[in-house]
Amino acid sequence: MADLVFLCPQERDREAVGYASGESRDVVFVGDDLDAADDVDLDGIVQSCAAHQPRGVVGTKDRSALLAALVCARLGLPGPSPRAVINCQHKLWSREIQRRVVPEATPHFAAVGADDVPAFPFFAKPVVGRLSDSAVPIQAPSDLDQLDQDRPYARGYEAIAVSAGVSAGQCSGFIAEEILEGNEVTLEGFVHDGHVTVVGITDSINYKGTASFERFDYPTALGDSRRRELSAVARRLLPALGFDGGFFNIEFFVPTVGAAKIVEVNGRIASQFSALLELTHGYSSYDALMSLAVGERPDWPAVAPIGFALSYCLRVFEDAHVDTVPRRGGDVELLVEPGSRLSEQGTNDAESYRLCIFVESGADRAATIAAARARAAGLLSGFRLSPPRSAATD
Repeated sequence: MADLVFLCPQERDREAVGYASGESRDVVFVGDDLDAADDVDLDGIVQSCAAHQPRGVVGTKDRSALLAALVCARLGLPGPSPRAVINCQHKLWSREIQRRVVPEATPHFAAVGADDVPAFPFFAKPVVGRLSDSAVPIQAPSDLDQLDQDRPYARGYEAIAVSAGVSAGQCSGFIAEEILEGNEVTLEGFVHDGHVTVVGITDSINYKGTASFERFDYPTALGDSRRRELSAVARRLLPALGFDGGFFNIEFFVPTVGAAKIVEVNGRIASQFSALLELTHGYSSYDALMSLAVGERPDWPAVAPIGFALSYCLRVFEDAHVDTVPRRGGDVELLVEPGSRLSEQGTNDAESYRLCIFVESGADRAATIAAARARAAGLLSGFRLSPPRSAATD
């Protein structure tokens, strides 16, 4: 009998569970990372999980979180309902709930093809997606013809979502949204027995002159009034989404003047930020996640974070063939492998290609950022990248 099943884990899950103070729990891992899976056998996964007689089942990516909710519903285990997870993940349906409950925080939106789309230019993104994949600015009607309507991720998501009552075709298409401005942040928290707890807010910092994330800074540089504003939105919205018994995060744009606007809601842990919380609070979000998964209220410390921590994402902005990568080790999470082009690996935004992620921390914000950039420059020298090769020369 296991306390907990981590479903279709990413490598980050395995490492974080090992470091978490909740490592005394009996944790097992079932299934492969869904990013590498072509299809999902829900009945088989339910049977595999049931064989361990777990007290809880969790997933930390969008599809695995939905899959875990379906497994928990079938096995009568704690956790968010499948419908609540979909209410977070399906961007059009989530927006409709947001507009009803927190209209001041909801940008103008409509399904692409509807009569009331925002004025050009606007931003188009898939109704289900991940990591800005296929999300693009639309400058004119002709740009709509270039949207990628045949997306394997959407098909894979729908194959799972139909078990939660979603109809065929409802996970395809795009949503049009007004272009937002301001500082981008992520509020993370959890819901237990209807009570919303805010864990913290992380700042998202782009590479200068781009829309690609350079790093994520914790704690936020926002003032008290803005933090209270975002927390109030979360406390109104999550119950309306029907979300309970799990971790969530909400991405916002915070302008200089005016109300903050929601970018999206995710019904799962922000796993990349777990180390930042551990370094500044002394308590991992994975600890809290494991408590929630077995129906317990997490004992999250109600104290301000100490120090400063960031997660740095090393990127390049041109496609290349990966010849060699640095040796694996320490806290560096390599995102590419040698032997193929960057564009053939991983999930990236429209402008750049991720190489690796690492964490830096210290007492001083400016000094920690400078140290991270120096470390990034050193790491970049360990990647040998060459011009992309044609199919004939690969």
